[in-house]
Amino acid sequence: MDITERKITKIAREAEKLVLLTMREEGVGTAEIDLIHAVRHHPGCTQAQLAELLHADKAAIARRTKNLEAKGLLIRRDAPSDRRSQLLYPTKKAESLRSSKAEIEAAFYEYLTNVLTAEEAAAFAAALNKLYTASKTESRAGFPHFRKAAGGEAAHEKG
Repeated sequence: MDITERKITKIAREAEKLVLLTMREEGVGTAEIDLIHAVRHHPGCTQAQLAELLHADKAAIARRTKNLEAKGLLIRRDAPSDRRSQLLYPTKKAESLRSSKAEIEAAFYEYLTNVLTAEEAAAFAAALNKLYTASKTESRAGFPHFRKAAGGEAAHEKG
């Protein structure tokens, strides 16, 4: 039985709704946020690489990158080894979107934790840090302990 009732995921989804609402007000849509995120993590990638990374249609990626260039969020540079190929990079404006996203999330989580006493907040933060550390460790290892504990069910569900 899941004692968390997936509440961590549900709270994160509510925070994401707030971020998306705020970003839309800035003129950036959900798919564009995903594309900017991909370019930030893979600077110098091509549109074809983005399409593969995002499992998206090449024409859709071309439209989004063109829109994001017009909004000043991406820039193209010729590939040094092949002038026909263009590489995409985030601009400072795109990096500031990242900062504003983190700020929105932090403000929302601070707002939510205001319902806790100082002692509850400290205990919650300590427990959350413990869970995050375990999660990150397991993820970096490829989830071997979880898969073993789940009897291989998680591995089979993906196949």
